[in-house]
Amino acid sequence: MSKRVLILHGLSGSSYPHWQAHLAIDLIKDDYIVSFPELPNKNNPNLEEWKSFVKKEIEYFKPQIVVCHSLANILWFHICDEIDISLEKLMLVAPVRNEELNEAKTFFPYPIPSNLKSKEVIMAASTNDPYLSLDEAINLQSKLNIGMKIMENAGHINTSAGFGKLDCALDWIKRVEECEENR
Repeated sequence: MSKRVLILHGLSGSSYPHWQAHLAIDLIKDDYIVSFPELPNKNNPNLEEWKSFVKKEIEYFKPQIVVCHSLANILWFHICDEIDISLEKLMLVAPVRNEELNEAKTFFPYPIPSNLKSKEVIMAASTNDPYLSLDEAINLQSKLNIGMKIMENAGHINTSAGFGKLDCALDWIKRVEECEENR
């Protein structure tokens, strides 16, 4: 049975050639069922509006895997305690520090959830992300009690940092598939 993957973008979206767009295409090619919605008012988002939208999408789509980038991580932190879901995998890529962003004031401050609602969670951070230093990333990872992939000089892990494809994201999602098939 095909897995359902929900991909959630950050501030201003993740249109092609962003790695999330490549990931959606690659997953579809591998027979995954993908939802990659454009969240409302992506350039000037409101937390309540995004929460409402994503809760409806989760209820309708019933994902088994969720992939978040940037502000979407913060959105996930806010909705964890409000949703009844048990994911197989959750990928948190390039979260942002817990201080107000002008374009997204309603998202801050954000909570550190004790339950991320997933059996397996990975966070990817960069050694030179302007929105979250490596020390801040390690601190967040420790508070969340999850694994982390540290990417060398990857900026905010987006198109402007030179990422069109992020093959490690696809590999991580597919890895469990292969492990399950080999049991």
